[in-house]
Amino acid sequence: MSISVVDADGKGHRSRVLIFVGHEFREVLPPTLFFFVGFNLILFTKRLILEDYLIQYAGFFIATTSALIVGKSVLVANMMPFLRRFDNSPLVYPVLFKTLVYTLVVFFARLIEALAHYLIHGGILGGGQFIEHLTGSFSWAHFTAVQLWIFVLFFIYVTASELNQLFGDGELFRIFFTRRSSALKSTRRARIRLLTRLGRLTEAYPIEVLADPLSPPHAYLIGILRHLARERPARCEPGSGTGVSTDGSGR
Repeated sequence: MSISVVDADGKGHRSRVLIFVGHEFREVLPPTLFFFVGFNLILFTKRLILEDYLIQYAGFFIATTSALIVGKSVLVANMMPFLRRFDNSPLVYPVLFKTLVYTLVVFFARLIEALAHYLIHGGILGGGQFIEHLTGSFSWAHFTAVQLWIFVLFFIYVTASELNQLFGDGELFRIFFTRRSSALKSTRRARIRLLTRLGRLTEAYPIEVLADPLSPPHAYLIGILRHLARERPARCEPGSGTGVSTDGSGR
């Protein structure tokens, strides 16, 4: 009996570990792939420019390592509780705030990487020698250029991520890759109007009224949800006592 309990606990622990590893992998994979493509595109552009001067430059390993550092930095930054401070603000605020936080985290991660390379090549930690290395032989021009591109790429990445969360998980991907543009254009305005009416309906009535199957606002709510779900195209309007008009004008 005790052996079976131990086996069950062991399996439960392994399953929790696998779930945790899978979750962490899914969190780190999108930024890593995005920056892997972005960094290699920058390096490819640099190679094309340097070829005019007969200079050979290969930085695939550097781009891959940098993408892994960025992916891990995003994973660390997502654990910070203050990262979602502006989630309820207009979209520009969380985009800029998260972009700055991610960029700063990567900045310190790259400084730690520079320290590791310094120690590997025989550097001494102490006496301010690493600071002298940074201010002397360290290429700040290259470091700053890469950091600026990291900021730009993070801005694009965070904007796409925030829009994906705003539209619903996976909706942005479906808009770009699965839905026809003609069908999307024909339904986009109607869906925005319905969502606006839904928001005004929830502001006008408490949850108790909306949950009452006999109330006109409840019937209007069900009509909006059915229309959004495309179960039926017919519009369902509340009675005259609801205070919400069907033209989106509100109360």
